[in-house]
Amino acid sequence: MTKQSFMAQIVGWPPVRSYRKNNIQTKKNESEGQGMYVKVSMDGAPYLRKIDLTVYKQYPELMKSLENMFKFSVGKYCEREGYKDSEFVPTYEDKDGDWMLVGDVPWEMFVSSCKRLRIMKGSEAKGLGCGV
Repeated sequence: MTKQSFMAQIVGWPPVRSYRKNNIQTKKNESEGQGMYVKVSMDGAPYLRKIDLTVYKQYPELMKSLENMFKFSVGKYCEREGYKDSEFVPTYEDKDGDWMLVGDVPWEMFVSSCKRLRIMKGSEAKGLGCGV
């Protein structure tokens, strides 16, 4: 046995390191499945926020939290008219990269498809919803 082949056998033994890597990776994957974090931006705000969508049960809870976070007010959402006459309109980017109005789809579908949220000026949101 040459010195190089002997050294090759020694390196990596005992296999504790690979076990630790696999164990850490497993814990990381488990913790990632617990939350659904998305970035939230608002037109005119100099900062972004990150929120966990699984904390909220319905749209009104999410909207109240966003209003408190960014200090703005959104009018009531109506399926027929969207966020009519509102200065800011909450929108989200879905898995396909399309921008949609928050509230247009059922809550569970929204949580599973939302990649990020953007609170945009109402004037820029024209064409996203029925009455916007």
